[in-house]
Amino acid sequence: MARTIGIANQKGGVGKTTTAINLAASLAILEYKTLLVDADPQANSTTGVGFDLHNVQQSLYDCFMNGASAQEVILKTEIPFLDLIPSHIDLVGAELEIINHPNREYVLKQILEPVAAQYDFIIIDCSPSLGLITVNALVAADSVIIPVQSEFFALEGLGKLLNTIKIVQNRLNTSLAIEGILMTMYDTRLRLCNQVVSEVRRHFEGIVFDSIIHRNARLSEAPSFGKPVVLYDSDSKGAINYLNLAKEVLQRNNMTKIKQEDKIIELKK
Repeated sequence: MARTIGIANQKGGVGKTTTAINLAASLAILEYKTLLVDADPQANSTTGVGFDLHNVQQSLYDCFMNGASAQEVILKTEIPFLDLIPSHIDLVGAELEIINHPNREYVLKQILEPVAAQYDFIIIDCSPSLGLITVNALVAADSVIIPVQSEFFALEGLGKLLNTIKIVQNRLNTSLAIEGILMTMYDTRLRLCNQVVSEVRRHFEGIVFDSIIHRNARLSEAPSFGKPVVLYDSDSKGAINYLNLAKEVLQRNNMTKIKQEDKIIELKK
Protein backbone atom coordinates (compact mmCIF):
# COMPACT_ATOMS: atom_id res chain seq x y z
CA MET A 1 0.00 0.00 0.00
CA ALA A 2 1.28 3.43 -0.96
CA ARG A 3 2.66 5.94 1.51
CA THR A 4 0.59 9.07 0.77
CA ILE A 5 2.31 12.40 1.40
CA GLY A 6 0.68 15.82 1.03
CA ILE A 7 2.84 18.84 0.17
CA ALA A 8 1.07 21.77 1.85
CA ASN A 9 1.49 25.38 2.81
CA GLN A 10 -1.21 28.02 2.39
CA LYS A 11 1.54 30.63 1.86
CA GLY A 12 2.29 30.91 -1.86
CA GLY A 13 5.74 31.03 -3.43
CA VAL A 14 7.48 28.71 -0.99
CA GLY A 15 8.43 25.97 -3.46
CA LYS A 16 5.45 23.71 -2.78
CA THR A 17 4.79 22.63 -6.38
CA THR A 18 8.52 22.47 -7.13
CA THR A 19 8.84 20.11 -4.17
CA ALA A 20 5.89 17.96 -5.24
CA ILE A 21 7.20 17.56 -8.80
CA ASN A 22 10.83 16.94 -7.91
CA LEU A 23 10.28 14.73 -4.87
CA ALA A 24 7.92 12.54 -6.90
CA ALA A 25 10.39 12.43 -9.81
CA SER A 26 13.31 11.64 -7.50
CA LEU A 27 11.43 8.75 -5.87
CA ALA A 28 10.60 7.46 -9.35
CA ILE A 29 14.25 7.75 -10.46
CA LEU A 30 15.10 5.61 -7.42
CA GLU A 31 12.63 3.05 -8.87
CA TYR A 32 9.78 3.52 -6.42
CA LYS A 33 6.39 3.49 -8.15
CA THR A 34 5.06 6.99 -7.57
CA LEU A 35 1.77 8.74 -8.34
CA LEU A 36 1.81 12.55 -8.42
CA VAL A 37 -1.65 14.00 -7.72
CA ASP A 38 -2.11 17.60 -8.84
CA ALA A 39 -4.74 18.95 -6.43
CA ASP A 40 -3.99 22.59 -7.25
CA PRO A 41 -6.34 24.29 -9.78
CA GLN A 42 -3.33 26.19 -11.18
CA ALA A 43 -2.21 22.79 -12.56
CA ASN A 44 1.50 23.66 -12.37
CA SER A 45 2.46 20.10 -11.43
CA THR A 46 0.68 18.89 -14.57
CA THR A 47 2.61 21.21 -16.89
CA GLY A 48 5.77 20.74 -14.83
CA VAL A 49 6.00 17.06 -15.82
CA GLY A 50 5.42 17.76 -19.49
CA PHE A 51 1.67 17.84 -20.20
CA ASP A 52 -0.14 20.48 -22.25
CA LEU A 53 -3.37 21.34 -20.41
CA HIS A 54 -5.18 21.64 -23.76
CA ASN A 55 -4.49 17.96 -24.43
CA VAL A 56 -5.62 16.66 -21.02
CA GLN A 57 -8.98 14.94 -21.55
CA GLN A 58 -9.84 14.18 -17.93
CA SER A 59 -8.53 15.52 -14.64
CA LEU A 60 -8.95 15.28 -10.88
CA TYR A 61 -12.05 17.46 -11.31
CA ASP A 62 -13.71 14.63 -13.24
CA CYS A 63 -12.98 12.28 -10.35
CA PHE A 64 -14.55 14.73 -7.89
CA MET A 65 -17.60 15.74 -9.92
CA ASN A 66 -18.23 13.36 -12.84
CA GLY A 67 -17.66 9.96 -11.27
CA ALA A 68 -14.46 9.19 -13.19
CA SER A 69 -12.18 6.68 -11.51
CA ALA A 70 -8.55 7.48 -10.71
CA GLN A 71 -7.51 4.68 -13.06
CA GLU A 72 -9.28 6.38 -15.98
CA VAL A 73 -7.57 9.71 -15.31
CA ILE A 74 -3.97 8.56 -14.61
CA LEU A 75 -1.38 9.57 -17.22
CA LYS A 76 2.05 8.02 -17.77
CA THR A 77 4.97 10.48 -17.68
CA GLU A 78 8.31 10.14 -19.45
CA ILE A 79 9.84 8.80 -16.22
CA PRO A 80 9.09 5.03 -16.12
CA PHE A 81 8.03 4.85 -12.45
CA LEU A 82 6.11 8.15 -12.34
CA ASP A 83 2.39 8.57 -13.08
CA LEU A 84 0.18 11.66 -12.80
CA ILE A 85 -3.40 12.56 -11.96
CA PRO A 86 -3.63 15.96 -13.70
CA SER A 87 -5.48 19.05 -12.52
CA HIS A 88 -7.67 21.62 -14.26
CA ILE A 89 -8.81 25.17 -13.50
CA ASP A 90 -12.35 23.75 -13.00
CA LEU A 91 -11.12 22.29 -9.70
CA VAL A 92 -11.69 25.78 -8.23
CA GLY A 93 -15.43 25.14 -8.56
CA ALA A 94 -15.25 21.69 -7.00
CA GLU A 95 -14.90 23.18 -3.53
CA LEU A 96 -18.31 24.84 -3.89
CA GLU A 97 -19.90 21.89 -5.66
CA ILE A 98 -19.02 19.31 -2.98
CA ILE A 99 -19.90 21.58 -0.04
CA ASN A 100 -23.15 19.66 0.54
CA HIS A 101 -21.62 16.22 -0.03
CA PRO A 102 -22.27 14.08 3.10
CA ASN A 103 -18.61 12.98 3.32
CA ARG A 104 -17.09 16.02 1.65
CA GLU A 105 -13.73 15.78 3.45
CA TYR A 106 -13.22 12.15 2.38
CA VAL A 107 -13.81 12.41 -1.38
CA LEU A 108 -10.12 12.42 -2.40
CA LYS A 109 -9.35 9.54 -0.03
CA GLN A 110 -12.10 7.49 -1.69
CA ILE A 111 -10.78 8.41 -5.16
CA LEU A 112 -7.24 7.26 -4.36
CA GLU A 113 -7.97 4.09 -2.38
CA PRO A 114 -8.61 1.83 -5.42
CA VAL A 115 -5.18 2.62 -6.94
CA ALA A 116 -3.09 2.89 -3.76
CA ALA A 117 -1.89 -0.72 -3.96
CA GLN A 118 -0.25 -0.03 -7.35
CA TYR A 119 2.23 2.47 -5.89
CA ASP A 120 4.93 2.85 -3.26
CA PHE A 121 4.25 6.59 -2.90
CA ILE A 122 1.43 9.00 -3.67
CA ILE A 123 2.53 12.65 -3.59
CA ILE A 124 -0.28 15.25 -3.44
CA ASP A 125 0.43 18.82 -4.52
CA CYS A 126 -2.01 20.97 -2.53
CA SER A 127 -3.26 24.42 -3.51
CA PRO A 128 -1.89 27.48 -1.62
CA SER A 129 -4.97 27.72 0.61
CA LEU A 130 -6.61 25.93 3.51
CA GLY A 131 -9.81 25.24 1.55
CA LEU A 132 -11.84 22.05 1.23
CA ILE A 133 -9.62 20.48 -1.45
CA THR A 134 -6.56 20.93 0.80
CA VAL A 135 -8.48 19.43 3.72
CA ASN A 136 -9.35 16.49 1.42
CA ALA A 137 -5.63 16.06 0.71
CA LEU A 138 -4.77 16.06 4.43
CA VAL A 139 -7.49 13.49 5.11
CA ALA A 140 -6.20 11.26 2.30
CA ALA A 141 -2.55 11.61 3.38
CA ASP A 142 -0.52 9.55 5.83
CA SER A 143 1.76 12.53 6.39
CA VAL A 144 2.46 16.08 5.25
CA ILE A 145 5.62 17.86 4.13
CA ILE A 146 5.60 21.62 4.79
CA PRO A 147 7.93 23.64 2.54
CA VAL A 148 9.12 26.82 4.27
CA GLN A 149 11.02 29.58 2.51
CA SER A 150 14.39 30.51 4.03
CA GLU A 151 13.42 34.15 4.44
CA PHE A 152 12.37 36.58 7.17
CA PHE A 153 8.63 35.78 6.97
CA ALA A 154 9.25 32.02 7.01
CA LEU A 155 7.10 31.40 10.06
CA GLU A 156 4.26 33.62 8.85
CA GLY A 157 1.15 31.51 8.51
CA LEU A 158 2.92 28.33 9.63
CA GLY A 159 1.03 28.38 12.92
CA LYS A 160 -2.28 28.52 11.06
CA LEU A 161 -1.32 25.53 8.91
CA LEU A 162 -0.16 23.53 11.94
CA ASN A 163 -3.47 24.36 13.64
CA THR A 164 -5.37 23.08 10.58
CA ILE A 165 -3.30 19.89 10.64
CA LYS A 166 -4.10 19.46 14.33
CA ILE A 167 -7.85 19.87 13.64
CA VAL A 168 -7.65 17.28 10.85
CA GLN A 169 -5.74 14.94 13.18
CA ASN A 170 -8.36 15.32 15.93
CA ARG A 171 -11.52 15.13 13.82
CA LEU A 172 -10.89 13.54 10.43
CA ASN A 173 -7.58 11.66 10.17
CA THR A 174 -6.12 10.56 13.48
CA SER A 175 -3.12 8.90 11.80
CA LEU A 176 -1.96 12.05 9.97
CA ALA A 177 1.65 12.86 10.83
CA ILE A 178 4.04 15.66 9.94
CA GLU A 179 6.62 14.07 7.65
CA GLY A 180 8.82 17.11 8.08
CA ILE A 181 9.40 20.81 7.51
CA LEU A 182 11.50 21.45 4.40
CA MET A 183 13.60 24.60 4.12
CA THR A 184 13.53 25.90 0.52
CA MET A 185 15.05 28.74 -1.53
CA TYR A 186 18.20 28.73 0.58
CA ASP A 187 20.88 31.21 -0.52
CA THR A 188 24.33 30.49 0.86
CA ARG A 189 25.36 34.13 0.28
CA LEU A 190 22.84 35.49 2.79
CA ARG A 191 23.48 35.36 6.52
CA LEU A 192 19.73 35.77 7.02
CA CYS A 193 19.10 32.33 5.48
CA ASN A 194 21.32 30.69 8.10
CA GLN A 195 19.51 32.60 10.84
CA VAL A 196 16.07 31.54 9.56
CA VAL A 197 17.09 27.87 9.26
CA SER A 198 18.54 27.95 12.79
CA GLU A 199 15.35 29.57 14.11
CA VAL A 200 13.08 27.01 12.45
CA ARG A 201 15.23 24.13 13.70
CA ARG A 202 15.12 25.58 17.22
CA HIS A 203 11.32 25.97 17.16
CA PHE A 204 10.56 22.62 15.50
CA GLU A 205 13.35 20.41 16.72
CA GLY A 206 13.20 16.90 15.28
CA ILE A 207 10.74 17.50 12.44
CA VAL A 208 12.91 19.67 10.15
CA PHE A 209 14.54 17.77 7.28
CA ASP A 210 18.33 17.70 7.15
CA SER A 211 18.02 18.24 3.39
CA ILE A 212 17.80 21.90 2.34
CA ILE A 213 16.71 23.10 -1.11
CA HIS A 214 19.08 25.78 -2.43
CA ARG A 215 18.18 28.56 -4.82
CA ASN A 216 19.20 27.17 -8.17
CA ALA A 217 18.78 28.49 -11.71
CA ARG A 218 18.28 25.00 -13.17
CA LEU A 219 15.50 24.35 -10.68
CA SER A 220 13.73 27.52 -11.84
CA GLU A 221 14.24 26.79 -15.53
CA ALA A 222 13.10 23.15 -15.55
CA PRO A 223 9.29 23.78 -15.39
CA SER A 224 9.38 25.89 -18.57
CA PHE A 225 10.71 22.81 -20.37
CA GLY A 226 8.07 20.56 -18.78
CA LYS A 227 10.68 18.49 -16.96
CA PRO A 228 11.58 17.72 -13.36
CA VAL A 229 15.06 19.07 -12.62
CA VAL A 230 16.49 15.55 -12.41
CA LEU A 231 15.75 15.16 -16.14
CA TYR A 232 16.61 18.73 -17.10
CA ASP A 233 20.02 18.77 -15.42
CA SER A 234 20.81 15.78 -13.22
CA ASP A 235 24.12 17.28 -12.08
CA SER A 236 22.58 20.53 -10.82
CA LYS A 237 22.43 21.45 -7.16
CA GLY A 238 18.62 21.38 -7.30
CA ALA A 239 18.56 17.79 -8.62
CA ILE A 240 21.00 16.66 -5.94
CA ASN A 241 19.00 18.44 -3.20
CA TYR A 242 15.77 16.66 -4.17
CA LEU A 243 17.42 13.27 -4.55
CA ASN A 244 18.79 13.74 -1.03
CA LEU A 245 15.29 14.66 0.17
CA ALA A 246 13.86 11.53 -1.46
CA LYS A 247 16.50 9.40 0.26
CA GLU A 248 15.72 11.07 3.59
CA VAL A 249 11.99 10.37 3.15
CA LEU A 250 12.82 6.71 2.42
CA GLN A 251 15.02 6.51 5.51
CA ARG A 252 12.36 8.08 7.72
CA ASN A 253 9.87 5.45 6.52
CA ASN A 254 12.31 2.52 6.66
CA MET A 255 11.80 1.97 2.93
CA THR A 256 15.38 1.85 1.69
CA LYS A 257 15.99 -0.99 -0.76
CA ILE A 258 18.80 -2.44 1.35
CA LYS A 259 17.44 -4.43 4.26
CA GLN A 260 19.00 -3.86 7.67
CA GLU A 261 20.32 -7.42 7.84
CA ASP A 262 22.02 -6.95 4.45
CA LYS A 263 23.98 -3.96 5.82
CA ILE A 264 25.73 -6.17 8.36
CA ILE A 265 28.92 -7.72 6.98
CA GLU A 266 30.05 -10.65 9.06
CA LEU A 267 33.78 -11.14 9.49
CA LYS A 268 35.14 -14.42 8.19
CA LYS A 269 36.35 -16.77 10.90
